[in-house]
Amino acid sequence: MKFLKEFKEIKGDASFRKFYRNKKNRSIIIYAKKEKIKNLLVYDAVNKILIKNKILAPKLISQKYKKNYIEIEDLGTKTIFQILKKKKFNNYIIMKKVLKILKKIQLIKDKKIKNFQNKYYKIKDYNEKILFNETKLFCDWYVPQKLSRKKIKIFNLKLKKEIKFLISKLNYKNNTFVHRDFHVSNLVYNKDAIGLIDNQDALIGNKAYDLASLIDDVRFRTSIQFKKKLFEYFLKINRNIKLNKFKNDFEILSVLRNLKIIGIFTRLAHRDKKNRYLKLIPYAWEMIILRMKYNEVFKNLASLLGKNFQNIRVKL
Repeated sequence: MKFLKEFKEIKGDASFRKFYRNKKNRSIIIYAKKEKIKNLLVYDAVNKILIKNKILAPKLISQKYKKNYIEIEDLGTKTIFQILKKKKFNNYIIMKKVLKILKKIQLIKDKKIKNFQNKYYKIKDYNEKILFNETKLFCDWYVPQKLSRKKIKIFNLKLKKEIKFLISKLNYKNNTFVHRDFHVSNLVYNKDAIGLIDNQDALIGNKAYDLASLIDDVRFRTSIQFKKKLFEYFLKINRNIKLNKFKNDFEILSVLRNLKIIGIFTRLAHRDKKNRYLKLIPYAWEMIILRMKYNEVFKNLASLLGKNFQNIRVKL
C-alpha cells in the first residue's frame, strides 16, 4: 500500500480496523477489509450527520473504497480519558462539558444522509432484537468459559428469558440518536472543542443508553458518588426527563451493556488473542452488581447470577 510511506501505523482498538497517521497532513488512514461497509462507508456517513449538526467529528479527506481504506481528518491524540487520568484538572468540570455534548447529540433529528458513493444511508433503530443479540454475547462467550457443560444450556435458557423480560421493562421509546460507544476513550480534545470518534455503530435508540455507557464506563473507574453527581447533572440539563422511568432504563441498559461487554471481552481474548481486555471484566461485574442493587426488576436476574457465579452477591 503506497500510503504507508507517508503514514505510521498507530495502536488499534477492539475492531478489525487498522489505523495509520500522517502528522504532516494531520490525517488518518482507516484500513478495513473485514466489515468494510460499517467501518468505512457507514463511519463516514455518521460523521457527516454529526458535522451537519455542528458536532465535531472527522471529515473525509479522500476515499479508496475499492482498496479498503479512507483518509479522514486527524482530531488529535488527546482523549478525554488521557486528560482525566492525569488528574491535573477538575474531572467534574470536564465531564459536565461531555454531558453537554451528549445533550447536543440527543437533539439530532437527521436519520438519513448521502454517503461518499452518493447513496443514502439511513440510521437503523436500536430494536429489541439488536439489544437482545448483543446481550446474548454473554451466553455465547463468557458462560462456556465458566460453567460446566451440564449447566450451560439450562443457565442460558433462563438468562435469555431474563434479558427479554428486562427489555420489556424499558420505558423510553427508540427515538434518540445513540452513539453506542459514548465513553471517554472515544472523545477527543481538539482546539478547546470535544470531538467524537468511533461513530460507526450509531443507532436510533433509548435516551438513557449513552449516559449509561459514559457513567458506567469499564475503562475508567470512578466512585459511586461521582457517578451519582454526573447522573444528577444530566437530569438538571434535561428538564423534561421523568426521574423514575429514566433511572429504571438507565439501570437496565447499564446491566445489559455490561453483560454484553463481558461477552465481547471474552471473545476478544479467546478468538482474537487480545487478552488485555480481560482485566476490565471484574469492573464490568461491579457495575452490574451496583445497578441491580436497588431495583426490584433485577430480582430474578440477581438470583440467577448469584447461584452460578461466585463473585455475584446482590441483596434486593
